[in-house]
Amino acid sequence: MAVLAVVLAAGALLVSGGSSSGPRTPAGLPGLPPPFLGVAVVGGGELTAAIDAYGAVVDLRPVPAGPGLIENPVTPQTAGTVPADTGIVPRLRLGDGRALPFWRADAIAHRYLPGTNVVVTTARFGRLQAAVTYAGGRETLACVTEVSGPAGGAAVELSAESATAAARLRCDTAQARAAVERAKRADRRWLRASVPLGAAAPAWAEQLHGRSLLVLRALTDRHSGAVAAGARDGWAYVWPRDAGTAALAFAAAGHRGEARRVARFLGRLDLSAAARFHGDGTPVPGREAQGDAAGWVAVAARAAGLAPEDAGAGDPSRARAAAGHAPGWRDRPDYQEKAPGDFLGNAIAATASGDPARASGTAIASRFGERGALVRVADDSDSGTDSAAAWAVRPFPLPGLSTPARASLRRLLASGGRFGIVPSADWPEADPWTAPTAWSAWAFAALARDDRDPSLARADRRAALALLAALRRAATPTGALPERVDAQTGAPRSTTPLVWSHAFAILALRELWP
Repeated sequence: MAVLAVVLAAGALLVSGGSSSGPRTPAGLPGLPPPFLGVAVVGGGELTAAIDAYGAVVDLRPVPAGPGLIENPVTPQTAGTVPADTGIVPRLRLGDGRALPFWRADAIAHRYLPGTNVVVTTARFGRLQAAVTYAGGRETLACVTEVSGPAGGAAVELSAESATAAARLRCDTAQARAAVERAKRADRRWLRASVPLGAAAPAWAEQLHGRSLLVLRALTDRHSGAVAAGARDGWAYVWPRDAGTAALAFAAAGHRGEARRVARFLGRLDLSAAARFHGDGTPVPGREAQGDAAGWVAVAARAAGLAPEDAGAGDPSRARAAAGHAPGWRDRPDYQEKAPGDFLGNAIAATASGDPARASGTAIASRFGERGALVRVADDSDSGTDSAAAWAVRPFPLPGLSTPARASLRRLLASGGRFGIVPSADWPEADPWTAPTAWSAWAFAALARDDRDPSLARADRRAALALLAALRRAATPTGALPERVDAQTGAPRSTTPLVWSHAFAILALRELWP
């Protein structure tokens, strides 16, 4: 049996990495992401933790979109200057006194227990094997450790770089073991309550569907309905489009209570105030309101069975006021969050909102149509095709745009790679995004169901399946979908998992196997 010590590591925290004189992120094992990039999320809508590929807790929050209890800013993550004592780091303490972090192991295995958000990381050091298991609770993070093999006094210890994080950790006690068992039972009970995929769905589809639902469960505040985009600095906020898609996925899978909570939270936001919001509904400064927000809030309310005036339950006057102050779609940033403009995705989303200047399908075809497809920027034929054309199929159906939307998606699919597609033809980088890959799969699946021409239906279904195959290749071994992956290797390059990608994956799978 392992003996656990929780040690507070000394030293200042790095909060503004990037200088050449700063610390360097430890080297990871071959073929794995670097340490301190979360690749799995633990929790059930209360205390939320991100775990990296080496079993370190690299993000910890009291609720999914709450304040961070661990300092792990995205800037040093990107710059490769994360100190080696960041977060809560498991180490194997040998009999001779050496303490080896799990990224120094000979091999690492990282998995979820089936049907749960309980994560197990196993590190092999020669003939020794050390494991740490994490489960989220209401206010604390439970962990259980184990060492097997010719231990000779070896033990697992966890070092925490802050007293705040250490105070939330409960390890190797009877209470911790009981908490792990409770989390397993709760996750599996919740997952069993989901509406299953159709009987013809293959095993891989069921696995992706289940893991995606559990990601949404982990990152949705079970009390307020605030949905964090990801468990990471800079992503642990509520974006209306990410949360709106989560509401659609919850509703489609039979979790109506969760869908209503998410929709009501969104209905209370002042959409004109910012692009993203804290878990208490206050705006996050730094990014201006985006032109698709009101559309996503509207479809979320509809999917949850709420009238727009009921979306802000408990304060309907505030909900009506928020809807009245929603930003228009013109001259606004879109989902790529760059300079404002008149963008295709915003125009399509606005058809579902109360925007008095919303565009019709005919107007969109006129302003964005080019050579049988839809371009990204209005009246700019050089802007290239945009995967947001898929939104005109689902979730903002505009039947008159089905043909150019299909053509746009086929062009992007033809130029895509093994791990998916980029969001638009004018995107300056090669790394594919999993969310556009998933939403394009949903659109092709819906087109296949709507097609009257059998040969066209078969082609659209093949395209949907090809995109889902790319999505599966982009997933981590635990089944988590990163925001972006390396175009050559498929390794995570950004936040993992991303709610938006998993929500679209659920919707695509349910369209293929209703």
